[in-house]
Amino acid sequence: MRKVRKAVFPVAGLGTRFLPATKAIPKEILTIVDRPVIQYVVDEACEAGIEHLVFVTGRNKAVIEDYFDIQVELSATLAERGKTVELKLLDDLQPHPGTASFTRQQAPLGLGHAVWCARELVGNEPFALLLPDMIMQAEKGCLSEMVELYEATGGNVISVEQCDPQETHKYGIVGRGEDVGKGFRVTGMVEKPKPADAPSNYSISGRYILQPEIFDILATQERGAGNEIQLTDAMLKLADQQDFAAYHFTGRTFDCGSKEGFIEANVAFALWRPDIRDKVIGNIGRLLRTVEPAPSCKAA
Repeated sequence: MRKVRKAVFPVAGLGTRFLPATKAIPKEILTIVDRPVIQYVVDEACEAGIEHLVFVTGRNKAVIEDYFDIQVELSATLAERGKTVELKLLDDLQPHPGTASFTRQQAPLGLGHAVWCARELVGNEPFALLLPDMIMQAEKGCLSEMVELYEATGGNVISVEQCDPQETHKYGIVGRGEDVGKGFRVTGMVEKPKPADAPSNYSISGRYILQPEIFDILATQERGAGNEIQLTDAMLKLADQQDFAAYHFTGRTFDCGSKEGFIEANVAFALWRPDIRDKVIGNIGRLLRTVEPAPSCKAA
């Protein structure tokens, strides 16, 4: 069985739901407490043993590449001022030379197309795919658990969560088969089925381990919903040839592509921080008691 060494991060999206901020700042660089959104997802990948980070970017996303590079002036200034704690923090987050690669998705053709754009950097080996909008909070990272399941089953692995059975029409849904390792066999995948037609209430939740044969399928994949190349359509074809297993993630997941999810993630990760937890609890409690919506505020 081939080890999962590489992870793909599709970061080419425009982030229109966060305008005007994303006019100048990629949504992946917006901060949850004091770290960019993308840093949390990269941390999860590194915890799982990923050795090479592959970012699929777009126009105006160069700051993501800069973020993962060394800033010589900043490091020199911190060293001169004796800021050893801050300097060590930056050093610990810095990818090793040659372990981060960047490629462009020149056209907004969907997630499947973004994955296909990474084909030359991934090569002929299994890879992880992490959607950077989805931040997961758990004592042990979701991808780490998925890698363990992959080592037990081989094939392809996806993370799933249980959704409200009446809301299956909002998600990609999988059919549940026999238990295996810390997960179960996937018996089928349906994109946004009606509740009456859904095979279960297990929804796909933004983490994947895929075999490289997915690239050949994506190369000829017809456009689907939204006139985009859909990854789910390609996975359905791959499932005819290879097994899929699912890891049931039971931690917290925050959709940082939405404003409410982004704010919720900030609160949740602040409450995880012992250095600021007590102050945050007090401040939030006071705000909840005293702040009322201003009549003059206009919704975006």
